[in-house]
Amino acid sequence: MRKRGASTVLAEVRKSTSAKAREIVQFREGTIDLIAEPLVDCAAAMARVFEAGGRLLSFGNGGSATDAQAVAHSFLLPSHGRAIPAMSLTADVAVLTALGNDIGFEAVFARPIGALGRRGDVAMGISTSGNSRNLLRAFDEANRRGLLTVGLAGDQGGAMAEAGTIDFLFVVPSSSVHRIQEAQTTIYHLLWELTQDLLGGPGEWA
Repeated sequence: MRKRGASTVLAEVRKSTSAKAREIVQFREGTIDLIAEPLVDCAAAMARVFEAGGRLLSFGNGGSATDAQAVAHSFLLPSHGRAIPAMSLTADVAVLTALGNDIGFEAVFARPIGALGRRGDVAMGISTSGNSRNLLRAFDEANRRGLLTVGLAGDQGGAMAEAGTIDFLFVVPSSSVHRIQEAQTTIYHLLWELTQDLLGGPGEWA
């Protein structure tokens, strides 16, 4: 086998990285083009909720749990604009493990929403498959209590697309978990930016 020099390998890595970056950007832009109008409508609905004193409750499993925490952090501790009362239901390990152990993992988000959620709050659930039973239970509870429900899913939306309990569902049209999560990051950051623009100022918590 012919040995390649370090400079050749580095050039190939740079080329591959650049191509992958262009592919990611193009996919994110294409996804946003597909959902631009409902994205603006969702941000407007969320802004109305927050203007009236509502809060954001976010949740998800695995990598989506990390995204749920990032969502709450973005709204609660924004880089600019108004701070919004927000919490991630994935952040309290004691509550999660107690509910999972004592009641069942399907209840780990529905129970906190039942205890903390108020009519006029926002419940945002994130999933790559759209089939997570604990998210579906959480959306059922949030819908029953009159929360604004926002879902992020991948592929064709899975069971979340059929649930009828999600006011705004944004589906990333890909079967790749990596591409779905990358695009979902763009979606919730855009929701944050649009909501801040609509709120139009630092507000009382800044």
